[in-house]
Amino acid sequence: MNNPTPDAIQRLNHLVAIVREHNDRYHRQDDPTISDHEYDSLFQELLELETRFPHLVDPHSPTRRVGARPLAEFANLTHKQPMLSLSNRFSPEDVTTFDRQVREGLEVTEIIDYYAEPKLDGLAINLTYINGILTSAATRGDGQVGEDVTLQIRTIPILPLKLSGKDHPHTVEIRAETFIPLAAFAKMNAQLQKQGEKTLVNPRNAAAGAIRQLDPRITARRPLTLFCYGLGWVEGWSLPTTQEAIIQQLQQWGLPTCPEGGVVPGVDGCLDFFSRLGERRHTLPYEIDGVVYKVNRVDWQKTLGFRHRDPRWATAHKFPAVEVATLVEAIDIQVGRTGALTPVARLQPVHVGGVEVTNATLHNFEEMARKDIRPGDRVLIRRAGDVIPEVVRRLPEAIIENRPPPMVCPSQCPVCGSAVIKPDGETVARCSGGLSCFAQRRETIKHFASRRAMNIDGMGDKICTLLLQSGLVTTVADLYSLQHQREKLMGLERLGEKSVDNLLEAIDNSRKRSLEYFLFALGIRDVGERTAVSLARHFGTMAAIMASSQETLQEVPDVGPVVAHKVCEFFASPQNREMIKHLLAVADTHWATAAQSTAIPHNRPLAGQTWVITGTLTAMTRDQAKSRLESLGAKVTATVSKKTTRLLAGENPGSKWQTAKNLGIMIVNEKEFMESLAHE
Repeated sequence: MNNPTPDAIQRLNHLVAIVREHNDRYHRQDDPTISDHEYDSLFQELLELETRFPHLVDPHSPTRRVGARPLAEFANLTHKQPMLSLSNRFSPEDVTTFDRQVREGLEVTEIIDYYAEPKLDGLAINLTYINGILTSAATRGDGQVGEDVTLQIRTIPILPLKLSGKDHPHTVEIRAETFIPLAAFAKMNAQLQKQGEKTLVNPRNAAAGAIRQLDPRITARRPLTLFCYGLGWVEGWSLPTTQEAIIQQLQQWGLPTCPEGGVVPGVDGCLDFFSRLGERRHTLPYEIDGVVYKVNRVDWQKTLGFRHRDPRWATAHKFPAVEVATLVEAIDIQVGRTGALTPVARLQPVHVGGVEVTNATLHNFEEMARKDIRPGDRVLIRRAGDVIPEVVRRLPEAIIENRPPPMVCPSQCPVCGSAVIKPDGETVARCSGGLSCFAQRRETIKHFASRRAMNIDGMGDKICTLLLQSGLVTTVADLYSLQHQREKLMGLERLGEKSVDNLLEAIDNSRKRSLEYFLFALGIRDVGERTAVSLARHFGTMAAIMASSQETLQEVPDVGPVVAHKVCEFFASPQNREMIKHLLAVADTHWATAAQSTAIPHNRPLAGQTWVITGTLTAMTRDQAKSRLESLGAKVTATVSKKTTRLLAGENPGSKWQTAKNLGIMIVNEKEFMESLAHE
């Protein structure tokens, strides 16, 4: 037996206390003060110390428990089968070790098939169905006893209160993860901010807070959904033989499951799945923080059994941390294309999601004041996909002495000195200088040249700044005269002959873009890509759009009074009209009429219909299917709702198929879709 040093004993006891505290804050209070990465590191250190000194293990150590005890405000429900947690793996070597331990436990040398699926970042729930009827729902709690949240769970629209089909166990516990999709979370936070209410930190906390509302009517107002991923206690029914078959059975019962899961061969298959999912992680409509691997054969799961808090036949492979703590060194103010003043935290460099981050947005001055962020603070930051990192919150235990006073919104633009205005009802303060402000002029050109607009490759921040400072460009129209300034361009810093030729070629290629891209490129307030497409297809020409009244504009799908006002306001400006006239004259393009051939008359066969596409298509890509539907007059949206007319379902359609089925929406398979196209 190893003899621990006094320092080791003190460290172990300290870790037990601090992990228990953070465990409670995460599971019971929904208010963690450290990142998942930091918590995982503390927990792993405690586990290693307990492994070295097993005689020192406290029976009530956090490593021997799951989650936290139920909240006193809720009634308790005991799980018929313990609802355990998962061990965590952080590297390929860890996954290799897990695979070796599985094969040793089974005493086999063959390659093991695993069922791999995303690890959703939500709140685990245990659903109990008796004779096919939902009778109760409970949180994980401490793994043995959870909180009774039956009334709250029943408000989730996608969850069937009665299982489909007839082959039901007498009693079955179904394990699920509740969460809020990213788009719904953003929309909800925008609404809360508009109402002057406190916004929510992240989707996981929002989902947990919604489930723990004592009044289920409040829960019902939150855009919750869930995926079912496994079984607990089963009575009066024979289990399927594989984890994959369990998922298929859940689907047959009408329960929503994650469409991303599948069987993979051995450790190499696991790591390949992890790598491929990691590349697509930030394109998924929900947050995940890793991958779960489960031995696919159910009889082998039973053979391997369980440890104190987790099964030996399953583990979680965590992605690198995307929430990391760092120090705010300073706070600067950026001026955007529309004049919006955005406070930005300059950070002590830190790696977040594999990228070194040196600054993070604070969104606006009201948000910065609400979070109370100041230079010298230790903060938690996160990065999702390719968006600018944001400050999640200040870490309260890191408050410094003699903190500087909070930064207030300036009365003058820090770039051009123009007055700063903040219209009633808006949270964003803006510079009133317009295109006379260097920052707004630069951001306008960057937006015009961006990939989703005119797609002028190479027109980044540095090149835009160089062109403006040199005087070669003052408006976007000047971009199309640069072919006559080739020698001067080559004289600029960072621009060699090849760079100049590539830039001029990209500018020339942008002449081929169509009207909808040009409309979006103009940067009209509140006119996004979808609205630009609707305007271009409805009117067909730039002249018709510029001549339209607010009433006429509101006849366009997706255009309401606010957008109509912004469009009229933009084209009423003599400066904007002159810029467009000049641009069309010097660019030698057909932007003004390019969309005329694609304008959709109201008598097209699918006019007035709203379609959603889901699953994998084989005859064409989903983008091609979308374009074809839109050419026939249909509107294509991302989510299924009561307004949806048809759902085009490919292979592995996922939860949208079930939602459409529940709402009674007609579902069209790919074969039927292709046959209908043949008659158009």
